[in-house]
Amino acid sequence: MSAPSFSVFRKFLGLAALGIVSAALSLAANPPAPPEASQPLVDKVEIRDTIQPISAGRLIRAIDQANRDHAAALLVELDTPGGLLDSTRQMVGAILGSKVPVVIYVAPAGVRAASAGFFILESADVAAMAPGTNTGAAHPVLEGSTPDPVMKMKMENDAAAFLRSYATRRGRNVELAESAVRESKSFSDDEALAQHLIDLTAPDETQLLNDLDGRKITRLNQGDATSETLHLRNARIVTLQPTIREEVLGYLSNPNIALMLLVGGALLIYLEFNVPGTIVPGALGTVMVLLAVFALDLLPIRHTAVLFLFAAAVLLVLELKFASHGILALAGTVCLAFGTLTLIDAPIPEMAIQPAIAISLCIAFAVITLILLRFALAARRNKALTGPAALVGSLGTAMEPIWTRNTLPIGRILVQGEIWQATASAPVPEKESVRVVGFHEDVLEVVHDEMPVA
Repeated sequence: MSAPSFSVFRKFLGLAALGIVSAALSLAANPPAPPEASQPLVDKVEIRDTIQPISAGRLIRAIDQANRDHAAALLVELDTPGGLLDSTRQMVGAILGSKVPVVIYVAPAGVRAASAGFFILESADVAAMAPGTNTGAAHPVLEGSTPDPVMKMKMENDAAAFLRSYATRRGRNVELAESAVRESKSFSDDEALAQHLIDLTAPDETQLLNDLDGRKITRLNQGDATSETLHLRNARIVTLQPTIREEVLGYLSNPNIALMLLVGGALLIYLEFNVPGTIVPGALGTVMVLLAVFALDLLPIRHTAVLFLFAAAVLLVLELKFASHGILALAGTVCLAFGTLTLIDAPIPEMAIQPAIAISLCIAFAVITLILLRFALAARRNKALTGPAALVGSLGTAMEPIWTRNTLPIGRILVQGEIWQATASAPVPEKESVRVVGFHEDVLEVVHDEMPVA
């Protein structure tokens, strides 16, 4: 290599080394931001059901998960007709104590956050609604009865104080919020926004999060109200799916499903008592009844209705022991009807047992019970015959000559596939047809029968 060429090559290496050192120093001074830093994480959970222990557990699990994920916010998409006050208090407490901001979004269009849903919406760090939704109608209902004026006032004051305890610190319209409790007022999304019951409206969750970017909110998780700025633009949304346990319990918490399991299981157990030894109906019925009891434990039930159901079970069992010609079974069916129709203390219609389902189940139960009773009565009228008594009137074949000697049987016959000793009033030749006319102890009395044996 010539001297000029070597000089050029050496200059090139020097420039390359200088470039590498400069790039390294630049990276050290300004390290690249991780992908997560440029795209905030938002966990999302959907609650589209009545407010009861299962939905409360789902929200609490979602809040815990968002706290573990250090999410920028938890988005709760809400659609509910209302529910139980105890579960509502649990959910509100979890929202107020969350370290992660909770955004309650009533969506999509056409849904509602009524009754208990209104309490939950007002407790959120950010309360939002989609166009075409509504909220309110949060008057407390005493389950199962009409309260007297004093009790009604106590319930209203308690619910109103509960709402004021956090709505005031959220900076929302407390007087108007109380009117939803005391007067059952409802509000559209535009009305709720104009009167400061919610913070904003948005057509979808992406627009909602972008509108919330840079907004200051009031946090209550430390006990005192503090301000926090949200950074949610172009957030990555991760939907938290319900667990298998939540799906199963959510299905069982439907009072109509619980009732069908209860009545169906009781019917199978009743069938097992009528036809002992079948095993499968009894085992399956026991499992169904246990599932129903577990499901009903999640719901508010009336104790008087439980007594009706217990009376129905006792009457049906007594019907099996005593021949009342269906009177006890009919009384049991009536008790079953009253018990099923009044079983659930429902604060809202969606949590009540549908009368059509309850009546249909009771009618089906009564019809099947009457059919079983008919078979049972027929069996009682028929005498249970075994041994020689069951063979009287049957045809058989003499296996050897039969005659009488000192009243001792000295012949054998084949009747219904069995070999019996037999005696006859007149001689019977071998292989001739005989008919059983009586018996003495284990010895059959037969006569010669002219009809051939098939």
